Amino acid sequence: MRDARDATATATAISDSSNPTSLSTATVRTRVTVPLRFGDGYTVTADLVTFHGLADGQEHVAVVLGEPAAGHLPLVRLHSECLTGDVFGSARCDCGPQLREAVERIADRGGVLLYLRQEGRGIGLYNKLDAYALQDQGLDTYEANAALGLPEDARDYTAAAQMLNALGIGTLDLLSNNPDKAAQLRTLGLTVTHRVPTGVFTTAQNVRYLRAKVVHTQHTLPLTELTAG
Repeated sequence: MRDARDATATATAISDSSNPTSLSTATVRTRVTVPLRFGDGYTVTADLVTFHGLADGQEHVAVVLGEPAAGHLPLVRLHSECLTGDVFGSARCDCGPQLREAVERIADRGGVLLYLRQEGRGIGLYNKLDAYALQDQGLDTYEANAALGLPEDARDYTAAAQMLNALGIGTLDLLSNNPDKAAQLRTLGLTVTHRVPTGVFTTAQNVRYLRAKVVHTQHTLPLTELTAG
């Protein structure tokens, strides 16, 4: 299952922001150990952590997996909730495979997956499905959001930075193809040492979606691999 791309993880170094935004303090609310099992049979034990004081008031969860070796930074993934992809296995996006890959890679190295309640890049489930209907008429994912009068990407990672601080993580490697995630964390005062690419998970139904992420928001996905069939 792992398309870890470790051989090509010539991770992009990210410089620190000189003017970080000050954060209010969040605290750990509950930490509980949960055995996880995925549809392909992969199993791992994680600690699920909830928080008090998150800026947006949402019920985000940290999934703590393994322990980094001495001298190594934690690997962190900011994963936005996707009911259609994570739960129902929708082939219109790559969210489910990215979640599965991230859990194994983080468990192998040690780190945290933040499961963030930001469905549809922050526009919500109903709006996301409305955007799907517009995509069926020929718009790409970003154009569809704009046609609905919504932002291309409404996600704010303030709560994610609070969660990491509450877990004692100030310096990390970020598992992401999205430069905005690293930029926001930097601005919020965290040190992102490297941005490590995820795998590329194409289907006949999601190639246009993945290409739009490269063109509109400069995701570091190789366009040459984004071909259907």
